[in-house]
Amino acid sequence: MTLLDLAPRTRTTPRLATLPVAIIGAGPIGLAAAAHLAERGIAFDVYEAGPAPAAGVRLWGHTRLFSPWRHLIDPTAQRLLERHGWTAPADLDAAPTGHELADLLLEPLAALDEISPHVHYGTRVTAVTREGMDRTRTAGRADSPFLLRIDRGGEILDLTARAVIDASGTYTTPNPLASSGLDPLGAAEVSDRILHALPDVAGRDRARFAGRDVTVVGAGHSAANTLIALAALADEEPGTRVTWLIRNAGAVRVTTSPDDELTDRARLGSRVDTLVDSGRIRRVDSFEISRAARHDGGIRLIGTRRGEPAHHDTDLVVAATGFRPDLDMLREIRLDLDEIVEAPARLAPLIDPNVHTCGTVEPHGFAELRHPEPGFFLAGMKSYGRAPTFLLATGYEQVRSIVAWLAGDMAAATTVALTLPSTGVCSTDLGGSCC
Repeated sequence: MTLLDLAPRTRTTPRLATLPVAIIGAGPIGLAAAAHLAERGIAFDVYEAGPAPAAGVRLWGHTRLFSPWRHLIDPTAQRLLERHGWTAPADLDAAPTGHELADLLLEPLAALDEISPHVHYGTRVTAVTREGMDRTRTAGRADSPFLLRIDRGGEILDLTARAVIDASGTYTTPNPLASSGLDPLGAAEVSDRILHALPDVAGRDRARFAGRDVTVVGAGHSAANTLIALAALADEEPGTRVTWLIRNAGAVRVTTSPDDELTDRARLGSRVDTLVDSGRIRRVDSFEISRAARHDGGIRLIGTRRGEPAHHDTDLVVAATGFRPDLDMLREIRLDLDEIVEAPARLAPLIDPNVHTCGTVEPHGFAELRHPEPGFFLAGMKSYGRAPTFLLATGYEQVRSIVAWLAGDMAAATTVALTLPSTGVCSTDLGGSCC
């Protein structure tokens, strides 16, 4: 592979040069991409389905991230903000909540004159393709604009772009409860008893959990955060009972590592272990769910445990089973995805959760994120597919490299460097466990 192989094929196409870069999602990575494009003077539009910036972050905003501020601020975004008088948080070693991240960093960034006019809220991208062609047509493909179909409050429009950076995240597309990767049979009939990962146990959702029998399904940091919150609620609300249900014999991702520089995450495993050992959380391991049904005013999870038929009855279920990318919107785009984790094929070996943690993932940029569709990139959490090892700092470096490539700055695009905190096992910055 040579630099010529990696050179932008759209730079010499006059028609494409007049079009903006489309960014899907106004979360941390999408807004960082906007900052890099603004600094380089490249036109862009950001399409955000929510009513305001960081709408996805707000969904889990009560949760504290593991990473401190020093790993959560994109350098280019910081330069842009500081030109307008913004000041970074005083304690860069403190870890903010999602709401604090949105209030103190993302909303001020989205409000800047260089970015604000180009962000379109209440605008959902439902499909991406090439203008005038589906994925089967090759002739003239690289020189044709991208076409994005959007839904703006019921108004359906087609818009064009020279390139697309999909930073739409994965939080709203959770993995199903069943061990098969599908929804359990009967799930639709009990959907009112199944809650999304990271509910606001101490705040907005408190009344729903108080005095109930609650089961958390999942073996990652999202599950651990919720279990700790529920155990605290049980101390205050009589009758609240907490069960932790996992499909494996142990929760390998929720363990304590003495080498983890993210101290809040390092303590998480031991806190959950203490709650289990004391009996405040009941743990049920090796349970594989296949069906769900209503039972006695609650929900019954049906499946097998160590090869034998089993069932588990509870009032409510929190599905903390991880997340996956929404690929339906990209059916007409030529993607090269790993067959296991659904990440870009060149990136997948670097982020395989069976081998890597957040801190051992190698720095990577546009070269690892490329697809057969020139000018299209997955970035941020969505680029990691189903791998739970993403850090915001990694996503910032991704979009820095992508934007350099779009600008034709091959030296900057191919020089990828990043210092990450040393870690033990890890899960995601966004969409659940919050590094």
